[in-house]
Amino acid sequence: MTRHPEKYEAVIGLEIHAQLLTQSKMFCGCSTQFGAAPNTQTCPICTGMPGVLPVINKRAVEMAVRAGLATDCRIAPYSRFARKNYFYPDLPKGYQISQYELPLCEQGTMEVGVNGEQKRIGITRIHMEEDAGKNLHEGIAGASHVDLNRAGVPLLEIVSEPDIRSAEEAVAYLKKFRDILVYLKVCDGNMEEGSLRCDANVSLRPVGQKKFGTKTELKNINSFKYVQKALEYEIARQMKVLEEGGRIVQETRLWDPERGVTVSMRSKEEAHDYRYFPEPDLVPLEVPEDWIQKIRNTRQDLRQDVQKHFEEDYGISEYDAEVITVDPGSVPLFERTVEEYKSRTDSPNLKSLGSWFVTEVLPVYKTWQDTLTPEHVASLLVLMDKGKINRNTAKKVQEIICATGSSPEKIVKEQNLFQESDDQAVDQLIDGVLAANPNELKAYRQGKEKLFGFFVGQVMKQSGGKANPAKVNELLKRKLKD
Repeated sequence: MTRHPEKYEAVIGLEIHAQLLTQSKMFCGCSTQFGAAPNTQTCPICTGMPGVLPVINKRAVEMAVRAGLATDCRIAPYSRFARKNYFYPDLPKGYQISQYELPLCEQGTMEVGVNGEQKRIGITRIHMEEDAGKNLHEGIAGASHVDLNRAGVPLLEIVSEPDIRSAEEAVAYLKKFRDILVYLKVCDGNMEEGSLRCDANVSLRPVGQKKFGTKTELKNINSFKYVQKALEYEIARQMKVLEEGGRIVQETRLWDPERGVTVSMRSKEEAHDYRYFPEPDLVPLEVPEDWIQKIRNTRQDLRQDVQKHFEEDYGISEYDAEVITVDPGSVPLFERTVEEYKSRTDSPNLKSLGSWFVTEVLPVYKTWQDTLTPEHVASLLVLMDKGKINRNTAKKVQEIICATGSSPEKIVKEQNLFQESDDQAVDQLIDGVLAANPNELKAYRQGKEKLFGFFVGQVMKQSGGKANPAKVNELLKRKLKD
C-alpha cells in the first residue's frame, strides 16, 4: 500500500522526569545515593508507615525554581502537593505525592534548533514529586523483589506543550533540557542510571486539521537514540493503522529496543483515574518573591551562553567551545587557564589554547588534576608561542608535568628540550636524511610528491622531536628544489 506521509502531521509532547541532585529525599532525610544495597536507604516516611509525616525538602524546591527560571516559566507564589492514587508493588503508600492543579512552575518556553531552523516549544508545567521504588525481576526464579531505596527520591516532571512535530525535534528538545538541568546542577542527566527519563505522547492528524488525534504514551525510553527510534516507529505504526482504515487506541506502549518496536502495555489512564486530591499531611507551598529574586540573581549561565562567549570573546572554534562546555566543571577550569595565559603574554593565542585544552588537557585532567594546573598549561602555551618548544615536545613536557608537578620551564631547561631553529643545524639534519634515503629521494624527484611528509618525519625523528617543524618544511622545500 502506497503511503502518503504528507497527509498526516505528528503531534508530540514529552514528559521528562529528572532526579534532583539533592543528598536527601523529597520528604525525609534518607540518602539518595545511587548503587546502595537494596532497601538500605529507607525509613518509616519513605516506606509509608502509618503515623509519620512528610517534610518538604527546601533544596529540592530551590532546584525546581532554578529550572523554571531558566526556561522562562512563571513561578507560582502558592502551589500545592497532591496525592496521586494507584496501586503498584513498588509504591508502598498506595499513592505518590506529586503536584496536580497547582504546580510550582508554569507557561515556560524552550527554543531548539533543527536542520538550521529554530523552533519554539511551550512548557506546560514543571512540578515536583517523589519517585517510586523499583521492582527487581532478573535472577529471581518465580518471584519479583522490591527495592525501596528510590522511593521518595525527589523528581521534577517537565511537561511540554504538544508543539513537537518530529522525532528530530523531540531529541533536540530533550538534549537542550538535559544541558540546562546539568548546567544548573539540578540533575546529572544520566539516562542509563535512570536519573533522567522520558515518556512521549504521540498522535497523528490530517495536515491542516486543528483537532488532535487519539494519542498513545510511550514509556521505557532511556537514551536519545531510543527516543528517536521509538517515535519514528510509533509514527509509522499509527500512519499504517489510519491508512488501512483502522483507529488508534488510547493506550500506554513500551519501547522494546531489542526488536525496535513499541508494544501495548495497558490502556491509557486519564487524570480522574488517579483520584487526585490535596495532600492532607503537607501545608500549601508558599515561595516568597524575594527568595525567587535571590535565586534569579545567582543563576548560572547556560551552556549555549557560555559557548557563545567562548566563540565570540575568545575566538575559539565552535567545536572546541562545544567540547569544553559538555562538562560544566570544565568551564571554570578553562576560564582560569585563559586568565593565567593572558597574564603571561601580551599576544595570547586563545584559539590555539582552546585546541590544546580540548585535545591534550581535558583527556587527562581528571587523572592528573593535582599536578597539571592552569598555571602549568598557560606556561606551556607561552613556551610554544615563543618558539622555544614545538607541539610534540610540549606533549612530552606535559606528561612529565603530570608525573612530577614540575614547571614546564624547569623541565625544558633540565632536559635540554629547546626547539632547534638554527638554519645550519636543521640543514645538516636534512642532508643526513636525504643521503640516507636515496631511493625515496629519486622517487620524489620523479613525481611522488607525497614522500615530502616522509622526509619531514625522518628529520623530526633524527632531531629527537626538537626541530622546528616550520623551519624543517621551509628548508626541505628549498633543498628539494635544488
